Amino acid sequence: MRDTMSETLEGRVAVVVGASSGMGRATAVLLAQHHMTVVAAARRLERLQELAKVPGIHWCMCDATDRVQVEQLVETAYRLHDRLDLLVYASGVNIPDRALLQLTPQRWHELLEANVTGAFHCTQCVVPRMRSSGGGLIVYVSSAAVQRPDVSGVAYQASKHALVGLAEGTRVEEREHGIRTTVLFPGLCDTEILTRRPTPTPPEVLAKALLPEDVAAAVLFLAQLPPRVLVPALPIVPAGLW
Repeated sequence: MRDTMSETLEGRVAVVVGASSGMGRATAVLLAQHHMTVVAAARRLERLQELAKVPGIHWCMCDATDRVQVEQLVETAYRLHDRLDLLVYASGVNIPDRALLQLTPQRWHELLEANVTGAFHCTQCVVPRMRSSGGGLIVYVSSAAVQRPDVSGVAYQASKHALVGLAEGTRVEEREHGIRTTVLFPGLCDTEILTRRPTPTPPEVLAKALLPEDVAAAVLFLAQLPPRVLVPALPIVPAGLW
């Protein structure tokens, strides 16, 4: 009988970008609890230092829109065990003035820099190290707004659609090197980004939302799959709202 057990994560190295809060933080903690060495990256120093109290988590301040900082992040992670197995790009922002006729060119640019350009920098920097490690997995946290358009704003939706193109293009180019990509499409999740909404989310709706730990569990599932398995896309939505 073939072995269908999930892969062990002990001795493997993950980089989680956007780890200071929400889905990224929950993912870093869960991966570390399953014996993965995790480098948690974000811009907020105090939160990273608090997160590093979890055994198995190292921290590295990083603005993903800064190429030099991303290069330093990847090298820091690779030096831990001379390998890099998983990148989770969970960084993402939105703005209150998100409607088409309110959106300024500057804010459009800033949002795409954080949500897409940062993902590009991280992808391009980790791929050579994943090749050296014999393969790897890149997980991009997109949004269910890609599949069901909403009023999250044109810049936000454009950026989350762009992650799909980045993931698919990377996967096709790098599959011969054992590099896989998955795009997660979370629905409404109780994270800090909801505080950026022009209108507060009603409590009765928020009560039905996903928790960051739900998305983290999806990342763990993906990370434990054998290298022969590819999950190109994975929607994860709140049952009571979908």
